[in-house]
Amino acid sequence: MARAGAAVSLAALSFLLLLLAAAATATAAGGEEFAFSLSLSRNLVSDWSRQPNFKLQNFSLSREDGFQLLSRPADATRRKLRERTGVRKKMEIVQQDDEAIVKLENAGIERSKAVDSAVLGKYSLWRRENENEKADSNVRLMRDQMIMARIYTVLAKSRDKLDLYQELLSRIKESQRSLGEATADAELPKSASERAKAMGQVLSKARDQLYDCKEITQRLRAMLQSADEQVRSLKKQSTFLSQLAAKTIPNGIHCLSMRLTIDYYLLSPEKRKFPKSENLEDPDLYHYALFSDNVLAASVVVNSTIMNAKEPEKHVFHLVTDKLNFGAMNMWFLLNPPGDAAIHVENVDDFKWLNSSYCPVLKQLESAAMKEYYFKADRQKTLSAGSSNLKYRNPKYLSMLNHLRFYLPQVYPKLNKILFLDDDIVNFDPNACGWAYGMNMFDLEEWKKKDITGIYHRWQTMNENRLLWKLGTLPPGLMTFYKLTHPLDKSWHVLGLGYNPTVEHSEIDSAAVIHYNGNMKPWLEIAMTKYRPYWTKYINYEHSFVRGCKISQ
Repeated sequence: MARAGAAVSLAALSFLLLLLAAAATATAAGGEEFAFSLSLSRNLVSDWSRQPNFKLQNFSLSREDGFQLLSRPADATRRKLRERTGVRKKMEIVQQDDEAIVKLENAGIERSKAVDSAVLGKYSLWRRENENEKADSNVRLMRDQMIMARIYTVLAKSRDKLDLYQELLSRIKESQRSLGEATADAELPKSASERAKAMGQVLSKARDQLYDCKEITQRLRAMLQSADEQVRSLKKQSTFLSQLAAKTIPNGIHCLSMRLTIDYYLLSPEKRKFPKSENLEDPDLYHYALFSDNVLAASVVVNSTIMNAKEPEKHVFHLVTDKLNFGAMNMWFLLNPPGDAAIHVENVDDFKWLNSSYCPVLKQLESAAMKEYYFKADRQKTLSAGSSNLKYRNPKYLSMLNHLRFYLPQVYPKLNKILFLDDDIVNFDPNACGWAYGMNMFDLEEWKKKDITGIYHRWQTMNENRLLWKLGTLPPGLMTFYKLTHPLDKSWHVLGLGYNPTVEHSEIDSAAVIHYNGNMKPWLEIAMTKYRPYWTKYINYEHSFVRGCKISQ
């Protein structure tokens, strides 16, 4: 019986240990189902405790000890191996991560050694300041002082601080005289630092007497708004003046045209003829069409083409100008023949077929509405007000020289192809390899088949009320030749030298033709100086007529 009780006690103890271990696990998991099982098990334990010879011994047991008692030796060994394996894998992963980070850091250091810090500075937002941090620090300081001084003068006057008001005005005038047009500290006079120091002292005094954060903020905001309005006004005036300058002819070119015209009409008729007239209709030669009223510009186009041509004797230039410049254009090329190339000059007014009954543009120019729009003198009170649509009143948009490009087969009926050139281009490398006027090769046979002139006439007729476009040749050209052109590599025709200052010199040097499209033509004073030498190098400034009219580089 004692043995049986001992057996029961050991069984009860084992069962109790099992329940304790399970309870620890289920409690950690928050299980509710175990609570019901445990309550039943407690009843069983209480029943066993009532058995004879049952003695409950005092003992303490941890959760881990319970698991160890309940598990078999083989299970415990496998568990320890799994734990050791897991720890080892974790250590390996951490080590690999550390090694990867070190490799990335080393690679980054090596790459940073290869980077030119000077180049990086060129792309910094503040690169000018970083390149020379103190180049204009005093200039900026004096400008800032003058801004604050002007604000304090307003405050001083409004608060009857007249002595301080006069002192501030005096310091402002001194700073203005010292600053002048300086943009760097090196351009400032020696007295500038003393003036800045004196201004700083009076500003300190003004701050002590007048400083009011809210009022100063309001004054600064008002100054900012005023400056913004002035900038907008100046931009409008600048646009107006640039468009006005684009319409004008420099005095030197006007003088050249007049002197050449006089000399031409003093020549006898037999001396007014160009040689090689037999080449003008030879389809096997290279023919160029150039329509211009600018003698100097036309000479650059011809000279640059001939100087870069392999076989100048195979090139033929067909120039068309207006009645006013016909004599000058002839005389210039009689005095300065294009080497072995052939040249011919015509007057657009001699094209009798080009009349209002045939040409929609000429017909529209005869209408009262068109005359009022383009020729009525508007009495504008300000320059900025007069800038509205000024560019559309440019005479070039009304000149038939500009529209003559749509009549190439009629002008040259015996040629099968011709290269059209604007007078604001320069030919460079003839071997250099889009839709834009300036340099375009036209197949005149295909032109006739497609009736390109007829298409142009239809579009021009539809635009009688100027609802599609104002004037000019680019809009109708884009529509007339729509899907009838073939693209060339852009190096054939590099655009933008008359308005875009970001055209790279490398693009220009590799171009076949460069185009000064825009208002800043190379013969005008408003031309961009960095692009002008590409044009001026084809002008002989030692020519007696050029020197006599004071045309200089």
